[in-house]
Amino acid sequence: MNKICMTEDIPEREARAFETSSGDTIFVTQRDGCFYAYQNLCPHLQVELEFLENQFLDRDQEYIECSTHGALFRVETGECISGPCLGQSLEKVDIKVHSDGGIYLEE
Repeated sequence: MNKICMTEDIPEREARAFETSSGDTIFVTQRDGCFYAYQNLCPHLQVELEFLENQFLDRDQEYIECSTHGALFRVETGECISGPCLGQSLEKVDIKVHSDGGIYLEE
């Protein structure tokens, strides 16, 4: 397992990007004390999601938003609920939160 950050690095209803050892970019977000991680790629155009560094969520910080075409994805599942990729999903990344407060990438 590869430690990517600490839980306090990801505030509630915010997201942070990280580069993995394989060179991929992922992001981690927190909702109601649970952490979710996804590949930083929109399933529609295969482009990165954020328009500014670490800006993965919509204005209300309710959904993950693709800055290219405004598609909205559920934080908990990655499922697209609005936009041209409706019904598709972000690619989930398996992470584990350890008792030391670290968030680890399961590789």
